[in-house]
Amino acid sequence: MDIGPLALQQFTAPHDVSPELGRALRDCWIEVTNAGGAAGFPFPPVDAGLVGPAVDSLVAGLAPATSRLLVAMVDGGLAGWLAVRRDDVPPVAHWGTLHHIQTRTGLRGRGVGAALVRRAREVARDEMGLEQLRLAARGGAGLETFYGRLGWREVGRWPGALRLGPGDDRDEVLMVLDPL
Repeated sequence: MDIGPLALQQFTAPHDVSPELGRALRDCWIEVTNAGGAAGFPFPPVDAGLVGPAVDSLVAGLAPATSRLLVAMVDGGLAGWLAVRRDDVPPVAHWGTLHHIQTRTGLRGRGVGAALVRRAREVARDEMGLEQLRLAARGGAGLETFYGRLGWREVGRWPGALRLGPGDDRDEVLMVLDPL
């Protein structure tokens, strides 16, 4: 099944994010997490009471130089989103990190996540002046392959760093995209 045209948008200030978009971000994060997605809340189920404050904090921290929100819209609805962040401390100001990369469950496998990650690369390089991007991914979810297809490479892993339940320890996989 094809999806409609994908529209990518960027937000760099808290006042640019409407209450409707904030609710859509929250609802997407709940949906993805409760479906087992590795998007920042490791212990489903989650609800609006838990996820809402995290969205509020993310939006409140938006700033052109250090924190941006990228969203993908299809047919007027939120299809996916991610955050690009950087620290402006001189020794590490040349690189940034991707956070909370997620796609609505009904739209997975249709290029939404890949489009967001590609756009994040452009924004990081061309608008934020970054030289490399990093991310940490949950091992055992196939994410290394997904990011690898987009030019990312694994640079390390912390074995058993993520304990999702009794007997369910996962590696945290460290990946880099360099050069941008």
